Amino acid sequence: MQKNEKQDSEKIPFVHSFAFEYGKADQVAPGIVRIIANNPGPFTYTGSGTYLVQSRAGTGKFAVIDPGPDDSDHINAICEFAGPDQISHIFVTHTHRDHCGGARLLADKTGAKIYAYGGHPAHPSGEEAPALEEGADTQFEPDILLSPIQKISAHGWEIEAVWTPGHISNHLCFGLADRQILFTGDHIMGWATTVIIPPDGSISDYFQSLDILLTRNDKLYLPTHGAPIENPHRFVRAVRTHRRMRDAQIMQQLKDGKTKISDIVAAIYADVDKRLHVAASLNVLAHLIGLVEAGRVTCEAKPSLHANYAIVSA
Repeated sequence: MQKNEKQDSEKIPFVHSFAFEYGKADQVAPGIVRIIANNPGPFTYTGSGTYLVQSRAGTGKFAVIDPGPDDSDHINAICEFAGPDQISHIFVTHTHRDHCGGARLLADKTGAKIYAYGGHPAHPSGEEAPALEEGADTQFEPDILLSPIQKISAHGWEIEAVWTPGHISNHLCFGLADRQILFTGDHIMGWATTVIIPPDGSISDYFQSLDILLTRNDKLYLPTHGAPIENPHRFVRAVRTHRRMRDAQIMQQLKDGKTKISDIVAAIYADVDKRLHVAASLNVLAHLIGLVEAGRVTCEAKPSLHANYAIVSA
């Protein structure tokens, strides 16, 4: 572990308090406003933040990033601020309902096209992750499919799609290169670490996606949940180190004789709100799958929430 990562690992610099009003547009950067939906919860924090992007000068038509849940009040607030004929593009980071549920309603009101990596991924086994909060939108289909690192330019802005699988395999972040801003969806959040959700979520993919962010020169992250993130490279290094430390904690629990995820979660997350233990179990499963793939842990059968795990003997 490098020295700067040791320093960053002491505490991820989350921001747990920021000013906002539901339905009100707040300017968060030049040409960018955020409207937060009234869907707070254990996994959405204060609610889903929808971003409206114009040119740096604050002129021209808007691109909307993450229209949020299927909530007519929220969609109406977006349209009332921008004017429905002034929204030209709708970008979706991934197919969880708190991000994309309102996309079609907004598209119908504005005539804008929906851009995303694709529909909700179907796992070959037919297995689906437990629903957290509003769950997956299995009916979502974009009008325009985005490829990794594709750029869309219009009305004085250029938005770049950055493929960041991990939380889910179709997750995209969106960059504004001219402003060194990245809209991070659920990949990096201002208030908590993201949940990695097997079978589609992958801790190995997540680590690789974190490394991709460290190659970029973004100066500000705007997540869908929580406050803006300044000094983003430090934040990403801290998240990455936290995940490596979680691996070490899980390995220690296995050394101590715990073989079940439920017992590992009870030990590691003893001080965490029990409403979040389902999500914690999924995170531990994702880490264990990664450790099995790396040959450090063995599993009696296919890795699952209920399987038994053990350290691979040297």
